[in-house]
This record gives sequence, C-alpha cells and structure tokens, in this order.
Amino acid sequence: MKEATGELNMTVITVVAIAAVAAFFYAFVWPSIKTTIQRNNQCANTSSCTCSGKTCSCYYIDDNGQISTQPITCPNPDNSATTT
Repeated sequence: MKEATGELNMTVITVVAIAAVAAFFYAFVWPSIKTTIQRNNQCANTSSCTCSGKTCSCYYIDDNGQISTQPITCPNPDNSATTT
C-alpha cells in the first residue's frame, strides 16, 4: 500500500509541475510570442513605408482590407532610405 501511495504522490507532483510550467508559459511567454507574430504579419502587409537607417515607419493593411491609421515600426533589411 505504501508503494501505491508513493506513486500517487509522484503523479500528483508531476501534474502540478506540468500545470505550473503551462501557467508560466501562457502568462509570460505566450503574450510576447503572440505580439511578435502579429507585428511580423503587419510588417509583411505594409502598404506605405518611410525608411531611415535600420527601421521603417509603415502603414499596414488589416484583415478587413483597410489601411491602418497609426504607423508601425518595421525593420529595414537593406538599410536604405526609401519610400514605397
């Protein structure tokens, strides 16, 4: 009986540890990943950019086909000062 109780305790500890890691991931890591994915999608759907140095100020096309009213900052891969 003692062995069964020990195995049950280890199972409970394992489940609680997995739940703690999952809670940490969804509370702290996932929002950052989600924001990065959204920003990359917006930068991929730009309509007009003004670049200088390593960044560009861009307007993007949202899911409804509308051009954003606020510009976002996207990376400038070729570091050229261009307007597209």
